[in-house]
Amino acid sequence: MNHWWTSRWFIVPTLMLVTVLGWMVYVGQHNNGLIEGRVVDAKGQPVPDATIRIFDRGFVTHQERGRTQSDAQGNFRITDNKSHSVQLEAETAALGRSERYELRLWFAAQGTRLDEPMRFKAAQRVLP
Repeated sequence: MNHWWTSRWFIVPTLMLVTVLGWMVYVGQHNNGLIEGRVVDAKGQPVPDATIRIFDRGFVTHQERGRTQSDAQGNFRITDNKSHSVQLEAETAALGRSERYELRLWFAAQGTRLDEPMRFKAAQRVLP
């Protein structure tokens, strides 16, 4: 005896609905706009007091949307990202600018932590 809940006409739409609802719950819990990361020099040493800028992609250019400073361990937090495609850049007077780090997220304002640190090409000079 076949039951209606074992029919593909019930199972497939139910799985689709569960998937969409699950994704919506996930997005709702992870859309805080928080980007966390770390800045290091060429030797992998943390870079304190670096200015990190976030650029949002416009139609043809990237426009600066905010900035923050790294702490003594080179860690930084950007709390107001509203985009899904941004670039990050670090800068200090001693080391200049880092290459831009392109970050593409699954959805706008997705909270994330950078997998790799942002890296300057030069090493910091240690004062004697």
